[in-house]
Amino acid sequence: MDYRVLLYYNYTTIEDPETFATEHLEFCKELELKGRILVSTEGINGTVSGTIEATDKYMDALKSDERFQDITFKVDEAEGHAFKKMHVRPRQEIVALDLEDDVNPRELTGDYLSPKEFREALLDDDTIVIDARNDYEYDLGHFRGAVRPDITRFRDLPDWIKENKDQFMDKKIVTYCTGGIRCEKFSGYLLKEGFENVSQLEGGIATYGKDPETKGEFWDGKMYVFDERISVEVNHVDKTVVGKEWFDGTPCERYINCSNPECNKQILVSEENEARYLGACSHECATHENNRYVKKHDISDEEKANRLENFKELVNQ
Repeated sequence: MDYRVLLYYNYTTIEDPETFATEHLEFCKELELKGRILVSTEGINGTVSGTIEATDKYMDALKSDERFQDITFKVDEAEGHAFKKMHVRPRQEIVALDLEDDVNPRELTGDYLSPKEFREALLDDDTIVIDARNDYEYDLGHFRGAVRPDITRFRDLPDWIKENKDQFMDKKIVTYCTGGIRCEKFSGYLLKEGFENVSQLEGGIATYGKDPETKGEFWDGKMYVFDERISVEVNHVDKTVVGKEWFDGTPCERYINCSNPECNKQILVSEENEARYLGACSHECATHENNRYVKKHDISDEEKANRLENFKELVNQ
């Protein structure tokens, strides 16, 4: 494979994120990279794709900058670009937790666990493992026995913790996320809230899946990623499918966005049921005047009416 996807972040001081973003975008375009990078005064958070030569130059350039000299890149081989465009945007935070009193991971964060240590924690009955990702990420794949927060955005995690604080307060807490960046802040937040024994999977799921000793063991399903690939494999020991098809509950690992642009809900759907239900998550969305599936496939009014009948059958099942 001639391409790579880089996943990385670094909590460090960037004095002028706006200027940095403008200059960094030009640099990425010169290398013909594509991806999404966020920068703020607290650091950088990015995923980019490009050729092996281009990604090598990019990694070398960042590591030669003293602000990013300790940055770690998670590298995946790819058959082509994982993004359509290149964006570098300044933000208030490189991962939004939206706290009034923000957490600085360079000052406060949970203990780091290696993949081997994290696997041991998974087997410890006295440890609570909390997934720091969104519900739709969890539903596609997660560590066996991990707690699923009822959230669709990372910034909602603190409120969820407050609602469930009593059941976790006196426990050993271990948390994980895709590449580690969310856990850096989340584990620090837990410590701030009075939790005393808090650890995190260093490097996230992406690192765990490539570890030669753990080989992704005890991970079920696939890992959700925020690029054109949608998901990647993690478990190389005993792969299982945990995702359930939106309409019939059968095993499924194929995500789509609801065809109603005002809904855009992510659902796991087979190709057959995507066609059967016009790419929508509900009858209401299927009948929306701007249904993308209907427009894309130029479906006639008669055919649309026929497929809408499938929702009646669904109700009667």
